[in-house]
Amino acid sequence: MASADVYLFNGTEYPIEIIRKNNKNTYIRVKDNKVVVTTNYLVSNKKIEELINNNKDFINKALTKNKEKNEDTSFKLFGNTYDIIYGFPDTQIDGNKIYTKDEKTLDKYLANHIYNIYLDRLNYWYNIFEEKIPSPNLKIRKMTSRWGVCNLKNKNVTLNLELSKYDTSALDYVIVHELSHFIYPNHSKDFWTLVGKYYPKYKEVRKYLRTSV
Repeated sequence: MASADVYLFNGTEYPIEIIRKNNKNTYIRVKDNKVVVTTNYLVSNKKIEELINNNKDFINKALTKNKEKNEDTSFKLFGNTYDIIYGFPDTQIDGNKIYTKDEKTLDKYLANHIYNIYLDRLNYWYNIFEEKIPSPNLKIRKMTSRWGVCNLKNKNVTLNLELSKYDTSALDYVIVHELSHFIYPNHSKDFWTLVGKYYPKYKEVRKYLRTSV
């Protein structure tokens, strides 16, 4: 909940800083434990309050992260770090920023964006394989102990959603790993030889996945 100049969350008041410029859009972000709204000179305080109220979930999460971890509100996507800026009619990635309408719109956009990239890489590696393997069905879900799973019976390749935070080399390695399981449903020497055939630097990527934050 916000008053004219403060945002109240968990019993703490956070300043609301309004920056007026000669720009077309109004957007919101959290910086230095402040709710910062950048808007046009003609936008009313009522519209600003509406924007803040529509993005309470984002603001609360950002303030919690800043308080507990002393981190910024950046977002990682395929090895790159982005600042998320709300209040724009369309969602687009431009440089190191993601412009979007609100958190719900962003979640929908990212789900589609991530799926398309996963599917594109899966199809790419499937067509690279010289061995006869079934055309895989893509599944994406968040997993805590595996980066990927290959189900020989239903031909599913399930990939961890968390891979979307890492460089695409990690996604490529996991895909090659899981497709290789269609030939060798184990981690035998022959299996790793096959993985190395298509992804010679797989040991480097495995180390990257273990050490990256």
